[in-house]
Amino acid sequence: MHHTIVQDKIPHAYRIGSKYYYNFWQDDKHVQGIWRKTTLDSFKTKEPEWSTVLDLDALPPPTTDTAKTWVWHGSTLLDEGPDSQWDRALIRLSPGGSDADTCREFCLRTEQFVDPDGDDQGFALPQPAKTRISYRSRNEVLVGTDFGGDGSTLTDSGYPRIVKSWRRGTPIEEAVTVFEGEQSDIAASQYSFHDRGFVHELQVRSITFYTSKYFYRALTPDGIAGTTADEETTPFKEVPIPEDAELGMFADMVMITLRSDFQAPVTGATFKAGSLITMPMTELMENDWSNAVALFEPTPSRSLSSSSETKDFMILKILEDVKTVLEFWKFDAETKQWTKQGGDEGGVVPVGEDVSVGSHCRDSSSDNKLWLWRDGYLVPDTLEMASAEDCCVATEHIKAKPAMFNADGLCVEQHFATSADGTRIPYFVMRRKDLVMDGSNPVLLDAYGGFEISMLPGYSAGVGAGWLERGGCKV
Repeated sequence: MHHTIVQDKIPHAYRIGSKYYYNFWQDDKHVQGIWRKTTLDSFKTKEPEWSTVLDLDALPPPTTDTAKTWVWHGSTLLDEGPDSQWDRALIRLSPGGSDADTCREFCLRTEQFVDPDGDDQGFALPQPAKTRISYRSRNEVLVGTDFGGDGSTLTDSGYPRIVKSWRRGTPIEEAVTVFEGEQSDIAASQYSFHDRGFVHELQVRSITFYTSKYFYRALTPDGIAGTTADEETTPFKEVPIPEDAELGMFADMVMITLRSDFQAPVTGATFKAGSLITMPMTELMENDWSNAVALFEPTPSRSLSSSSETKDFMILKILEDVKTVLEFWKFDAETKQWTKQGGDEGGVVPVGEDVSVGSHCRDSSSDNKLWLWRDGYLVPDTLEMASAEDCCVATEHIKAKPAMFNADGLCVEQHFATSADGTRIPYFVMRRKDLVMDGSNPVLLDAYGGFEISMLPGYSAGVGAGWLERGGCKV
């Protein structure tokens, strides 16, 4: 079967280090894909000058099973904190596209795989498996995989149950176990990371799809660089949060997303399901919630869709009656306080459009610049560069897909229908501006709501060219 790959898509590129933006790309000439790089100035042009870093089609084919091609499963960077060189990555490739992958260390300077038998003694896991692996330091990785190949170190779900510390230059057979989950868990993992001058290490038991147990210890940059996980004496402590809560970090602050209502111990404060709570991690580990603050609390018409971060900001994407609103919270490292900034300045997310934001850099703590992706019922996919510092009010147009229909003379409105129980149900209407509302206009109507997923505004060439341009009304 011949597959044609759409080539007018917008490349998503992210900076690694101080100069180059990296992108994984597939087209008819690069069927399995290439990992490539360019500068920001070049990326902004209509035809950027890309330099190939890794060509999957040029690699020797897999030698396991019957797979003949490699499928890109992503890269994990070596982050050593503020002085990181950003010169190494763990590349995950799957034979044939299964959920089992191989892993090889890659040098971003030489743009070559690091030879396990060479002077640099690169990390390599050539046997496909459901593996989780990440750097702990330059010379140590934390890895969970099918050690021995007999399934004894996997959970009943087939994912890693045991995590080991693997030192550079040693065989995987000598890796030391540092964490074990339960056989009935979905998976077990351990990972560490630098975050705005702080170093965190977590162990996680993924008990079910929605529940987990977290165990935490704080480290120092020198400590993690000089002491392996099996030799580190700082103990892990269980994080006292509900099992169905999700945990993240920002500097030394913990970010907790609730899936059920929660009453804080001692203070008795109640936080609603869907809230985003922040507090110092040191206080949480003492089960002290006295300084816990909700950056977001849901209402019947407002829910938290996603969040992203930059050096100084947390950006919340909120759905309010199915309209996107961006909220910007700035963090003061000295006072440990969050201050809400200008937020949605009006015009950033017009009715009938959807916007998502994310750091332009793989290291989101490097600065406050953002990529802003925009599309809508009348707006094709568009990429803009913005800044959290002005709440994305001023944006720079970078790229856009071609318009597939003429939107001149068309408009989008939002209205509400009231159900029998009084609930206000939002809906959008796309129509010609000069449409006469006399009940004679043809209407195309659809609706969806399920799995906690809202149907957001999106560009449809078929609806635009086949219906709206011809005078139809879409609801």
